[in-house]
Amino acid sequence: MHKNTICLWFDKDAEEAARFYAATFPDSRVTAVFRAPADYPSGIAGDVLTVQFTVAGIPCLGLNGGPAFPQSEAFSFQIATDDQEETDRYWNAIVGNGGAESACGWCKDRWGVSWQVTPRVLTEALAAGGEEARRAFEAMMTMHKIDVAAIEAARRG
Repeated sequence: MHKNTICLWFDKDAEEAARFYAATFPDSRVTAVFRAPADYPSGIAGDVLTVQFTVAGIPCLGLNGGPAFPQSEAFSFQIATDDQEETDRYWNAIVGNGGAESACGWCKDRWGVSWQVTPRVLTEALAAGGEEARRAFEAMMTMHKIDVAAIEAARRG
């Protein structure tokens, strides 16, 4: 077990979410599923209680804790992409599986977990600073899914 693990609270679908992440992102897998040994406030003995999984190399634990604490944008996964094809693939997988679009490269999966699907060209443009960063930032502010060609054009001016 890792010394530090991200714990995501789910109502009851931690295993389903973990399996979706494992099927969608490289270097991702479900490593263990643990069932409750006794009844608990939001479930009964035998229900899936926790799921250990990895998302893009990051160790995570999914906890089926019930509806008390829904996901929020205060936590998100940021997935760096190399091109429009990869950006489209992840965006479409998340949004197309019951998720929802948001602004500036953000979307939510059907379990309410927020994702930033961020092409490296955008990160590089913002890191460049100055007018290049301003132009790329202003272009990004008009987008839902990031358009790589539009960011590249904005970088060039």
